[in-house]
Amino acid sequence: MTRTVRHAALFCLLLLAALLVNAARVQVVEAGPYERHPANRRADIDRHHRPRGDILVGGRPVTGSVDTGERLRHERTYTDGPLYAPVTGFASLAYGATLLEHAEDDVLAGRHPLLAALPLFGGPADGGGDVFTTIEPAAQRAAFEGLGDRKGAVVALEPATGRILAMVSTPSYDPAELSGNGPSAARAWRRLLGDADQPLLNRAVRQTYPPGSTFKVVTAAAALEAGVVRDLGQRVGVPGPYRLPGTGTELTDERAECGRATLRQAFEWSCNTVFARLGVRVGAQRMTRTAREFGFNDAGLRVPFGVAPSTFDPDVDRAQLALSSIGQYNTRATPLQMARVAAVVAGGGTARAPYLVERTTTDGGTTIGRAGPRGLRQVVRPVTARLLRELMTGVVTDGTGAQAAVAGAEVGGKTGTAQHGVGNAGTPYAWFVSWARGKGELEPRVAVAVVVEDAAADRGDITGGDVAAPVARAVMKAVLDS
Repeated sequence: MTRTVRHAALFCLLLLAALLVNAARVQVVEAGPYERHPANRRADIDRHHRPRGDILVGGRPVTGSVDTGERLRHERTYTDGPLYAPVTGFASLAYGATLLEHAEDDVLAGRHPLLAALPLFGGPADGGGDVFTTIEPAAQRAAFEGLGDRKGAVVALEPATGRILAMVSTPSYDPAELSGNGPSAARAWRRLLGDADQPLLNRAVRQTYPPGSTFKVVTAAAALEAGVVRDLGQRVGVPGPYRLPGTGTELTDERAECGRATLRQAFEWSCNTVFARLGVRVGAQRMTRTAREFGFNDAGLRVPFGVAPSTFDPDVDRAQLALSSIGQYNTRATPLQMARVAAVVAGGGTARAPYLVERTTTDGGTTIGRAGPRGLRQVVRPVTARLLRELMTGVVTDGTGAQAAVAGAEVGGKTGTAQHGVGNAGTPYAWFVSWARGKGELEPRVAVAVVVEDAAADRGDITGGDVAAPVARAVMKAVLDS
């Protein structure tokens, strides 16, 4: 009898050991495949069991959560969804998350280590944390209303800190349409994906464009830094067309006066022949170095979500370099990048890394993370920045950017009309980059870049000064008035 009990006990121990081994196998070895299996809803149920934290603009939440009473309990809501979609992105039960909703998911979903209810054991927080953005509501609305129903984007920066004050992309969409996982969300998803105008695309940071004549700010900086030009009154124009080196192609200007222009006049009149020649004289190596200092060819920029790299091609011949130096050929830039160019000039030749999140907190308001000015770099010498300021101020007072003027403020700007498409047949992109300093202020408070893709005008009448400058003016005025 004792022997039988002993054998039964041993058999039970073996079964227990087998169960423990199998449990360890499932929880350790097979955990990954089980977790990733499409039939496993536990992660989704756990994620949406608690209300998601909020994204705030100007101290007020522009997101929320509503209890649906279903297994995936909390669904995302948005206030002024289309206005702030290029900042928040969407958080969907069915389609994941984008932009800040994705980049700050650990905080918003309550999974950040400093939000854990039991940090030592990695336990989840009772609720998600909050994300405070750098966006200024008045500037955001001015940019959104300024673009209206046109395709385009606006970015406004604070030069002294790198704070992103406005980030708008149009056409936009309402992220609330994608929040659920029912038929209405599926219909909205299909409609947005099939829209030729790509409302889901954040043109401010994820789309690159030929910057056209706005890139002449960089070319002028390179020429001044290299000593190719030493004075704004120096004559740099040469009469007649400019034949691109090694080709039979001639570059011309709209104004005959460009042939005798000084650097100041060439910048105000936006003379292509002058800046194409200057780029070739500076050389590909120094042009590339200057562009890189301004932020081009940086594939690692995050704000905190990823930004498409703006590019200046270093491997060009002299003809291609000439075109690159007037913002054509392979030169490409996001609106954020061109706002950074304006901010360097406004900031006395220094650059701050742009950022969108001011701080993150618990749902009770305790700060768990704080951003701030970082990454101060000297891009160009202060004397070069001062000369560039003079050039950009002249564009607004005496040149093509008069519509950007703000009463009582000092404003500098640069227009651009960028050709694109096969044989340059596409509707030109209208650009304007600028900065503004309010009355009595020591330094400029805002730098802006505007691009409009589909200006409603005859092709030959589309200019950055007429189409994009008024939008920049509205944004600058909103910041200065705040």
